[in-house]
Amino acid sequence: LSGGRGGGVGGKRDKGENPKKTEPEEEEIDIDLNAPETEKAALAIQGKFRRFQKRKQDPSS
Repeated sequence: LSGGRGGGVGGKRDKGENPKKTEPEEEEIDIDLNAPETEKAALAIQGKFRRFQKRKQDPSS
């Protein structure tokens, strides 16, 4: 087996072909926005983000 990364027969590829650049299919995510765990997670994320923004503005603290 060859150690190259060409893929296909003889390691040749079309210049326009790029399999990693294909758009992924949009995945549907079902989150219960009224669940207490969701609210707790949202508040935790918001708090961490606010602290991050505050430190970003005032790096001496």
